[in-house]
Amino acid sequence: MEWFMIFASVAVLWVASLCKILHASFYPYRSSFLNNGAGSLQKRNVLLVIAHPDDESMFFSPTINQLTSRGHNVHILCMSTGNADGMGNIRKEELYRASATLKVPIQQVTVMDHPDFQDGFGKIWNTSLLSKIVEKKIHDHAIDIIITFDNYGVSGHCNHRDVNHGVRRFMLDTSQQEIEAWELVSTNIIRKYSGPVDIWFSLWSAQNSLNGQMHCLLNENPRRSYAAMSQHSSQWVWFRKLFVSFSSYTYVNTLKKINK
Repeated sequence: MEWFMIFASVAVLWVASLCKILHASFYPYRSSFLNNGAGSLQKRNVLLVIAHPDDESMFFSPTINQLTSRGHNVHILCMSTGNADGMGNIRKEELYRASATLKVPIQQVTVMDHPDFQDGFGKIWNTSLLSKIVEKKIHDHAIDIIITFDNYGVSGHCNHRDVNHGVRRFMLDTSQQEIEAWELVSTNIIRKYSGPVDIWFSLWSAQNSLNGQMHCLLNENPRRSYAAMSQHSSQWVWFRKLFVSFSSYTYVNTLKKINK
């Protein structure tokens, strides 16, 4: 009986969380992220910096969906082709298709294939060069917002972490005070695999942050996220299907400001 009550409670919480997500899908909420002081929305040029093709769909789709739905101009900079298994060219094309599914124009997606940025555990990336590449993208496309992984990189992958280090290095070196950088907050393993239930923890943490240093972005179109991930056919195996279904990153992103 006790186990039944626990299971029933979890099921009710899961359904309630999905209802919250569905409500956001039909009635998009007013997010304070990228609003100016007057509360109105200002269209921004956003650069999402990721390590591998499929990072955008597995981890950042709530952010991308919210930004594109509000008319922000999203660019994606992927620092590698994901060639650890020799499928770099295939994975690059998959990223283009996934980006189109997420309403990011293909011409605004850049995939690097550089000797200093090769996919793999134990591969140490050149964060100084990464910083310079980010700087050029900012100059070429008038970028004023950068979004990337945090220092742990959700999964702890060293490439994810090096992307964060490169963006942080740029933020320390740049004299452009108007540029903001935000990092995707990594959660513990329980929250990570709690699916939509994590939206309540994420909303609470963002509401209790000081001076707007954290924002919670609900995924207003989780079906689109699933469709985008399915474009990565070479990676679309059973355990990644489970990940997309049960990962909190399919349903919510918490972004934290990177201070200089």
